[in-house]
Amino acid sequence: MKVRHARAVAARWVREHASTAPDFAGAFLSGSSVWLPEDAELPAASDIDVMVVTTAPRPPAKLGKFCWDGVLLEVTYLTWNEIPSAEAVLADYHLAGCFRTDTVLADPTGRLTDLHERCAARYAERPWVLRRCAAARARIVDGLGALRTARGPGTMRARTADGPGALRVGDPPHDQVTAWLFPTGVTTHVLLTAGLRNPTIRLRYLAARTLLEEYGHADVHEELLALLGCADMTRRRGGEHLRAMTAAFDAAARVAATPFPFSSDITPAARPIAVDGGQTLIDRGDHREGVFWTAATYARCLKILAHDTPETYATFTPGFAALRTDLDIPTPTALTRRATDVLTFLPRLWKVAEAILDANPDVRGVL
Repeated sequence: MKVRHARAVAARWVREHASTAPDFAGAFLSGSSVWLPEDAELPAASDIDVMVVTTAPRPPAKLGKFCWDGVLLEVTYLTWNEIPSAEAVLADYHLAGCFRTDTVLADPTGRLTDLHERCAARYAERPWVLRRCAAARARIVDGLGALRTARGPGTMRARTADGPGALRVGDPPHDQVTAWLFPTGVTTHVLLTAGLRNPTIRLRYLAARTLLEEYGHADVHEELLALLGCADMTRRRGGEHLRAMTAAFDAAARVAATPFPFSSDITPAARPIAVDGGQTLIDRGDHREGVFWTAATYARCLKILAHDTPETYATFTPGFAALRTDLDIPTPTALTRRATDVLTFLPRLWKVAEAILDANPDVRGVL
């Protein structure tokens, strides 16, 4: 399916469903599809992200992933408070990319079009690129700093991809790994933001490798994989971990009842992304770059199983323990040490980001 057709399906869904709500204020595209040409083929392991703006004081719950007219859509709601101005959007390294091109699907007030025009004009200006890189770096510091300083049975604040959450040192391994994994993975986002590339979620390490190779920093990619713990992982071992995760995925997808922000990522409709997409990476030799999402999805599946079928939860923990061992994060102490390793790496990461920014011909502004 062409990206153009998938976007048209998303626009029709907005027209027929979202726009009928009394608090509907517009919709725009987000995610990887906005970085693809209209005549490109939409990858099989991709969805179309739709952001629906509402005038309600609080946004409705995220609809998440679902199939509609042959397209896997992911629908999220947000309020004007989350996109109040062009400056706020330009400073957000995820949102800014949504408005660098015209991704507006519906705009009854004209505000989204105005945001697009203002953001597109300034998106590549050096001060804004630096500010977005700094925002990504701060997310690493906030998340891993909490893990590194936590001691004893108290509570620590850790930021994950699902937002800030309270974690205790004695919490289950899947929660502890999530709190380490996502900030560690943001190292790729610092670099992708400097390169004016999509700070993608699932394929972040693959995208970072491409960027680093293009700018002559291929060695840094090996360092990023080492920080993740999978630099030496073989294709065979990566496949074993994916199969163990798949068993947990299928079990969690069957029983999931407790609503989590990521719930729609663990459903039969999302299986082509988490499972088939991971296998595609392994088949073409990108198994190390696929480890991040295998680990993230595995942890999410265990969280669902722990809440909704605790009697079967233990069935799927040995595979996760094996993955933690291979990533050298078998204990909370190891996670603390690995968090320190990433934080120690940040000055070097920043120098590489600045080098990419300086060499990027599309960045505008005085050096």
